[in-house]
Amino acid sequence: MIPAIALAVVGGVFVGLINGSLVAFVGLQPIVATLAMLVAGRGVALVVSNGKYKDIRDKDFLAIGTDAFLGVPYTVWIAAVLAVVVGFVVRRTVFGRRLLAVGDNRAAAQLAGVPVKRVLITVYVIAAVLAAIAGVIQVSRIGSADASRIGLLIELSAITAVVVGGTPLTGGKVRVLGTVAGAFLMQLLTATMIANNLKDSTAQMVQAVIILVAVYTARERRTR
Repeated sequence: MIPAIALAVVGGVFVGLINGSLVAFVGLQPIVATLAMLVAGRGVALVVSNGKYKDIRDKDFLAIGTDAFLGVPYTVWIAAVLAVVVGFVVRRTVFGRRLLAVGDNRAAAQLAGVPVKRVLITVYVIAAVLAAIAGVIQVSRIGSADASRIGLLIELSAITAVVVGGTPLTGGKVRVLGTVAGAFLMQLLTATMIANNLKDSTAQMVQAVIILVAVYTARERRTR
């Protein structure tokens, strides 16, 4: 189990290095670089798995996504710890301040002496490692690895949680607690729609509307 999880995390580091390098050195737009890697990564996963559904039978690995501690699922503990760590890094460290500066105005941060390229690569590596951890948890929860479906359209849910949580897509501000609340809200809406036998397509349309409303509301607040 440990080597498998370590390999997933190393894969995340590798993907983060590629994304960060494409943005920092090549100058690609972040959305272009990450979407390209999303497609490429899923293609690699399909090749590695030979396009087949892989059952997981390791009990210790499955326990990550199914067992609980003090009545709280391990997945919730992991998410809570990671949210606290990210919040601390953003709010209380030099790297966090540099990150916000780069997100707000990359050129100004460069003139202020911030190592912009190093910050960009580091944050992309961190994001990719967190995505790898999320993938490990998801595989553990469902007990199988399905390269064609796991994580499908999860980027839409991630964007929705961030925007609803109050973090502007233009950068410069990070609201970790708001993002967590946004994720809970979207999960609640999804569970509600599933309970009412609504189709996935309906849930996706609802998410799209929520993103548009949240972005418009944030823009109106900035213009005031």
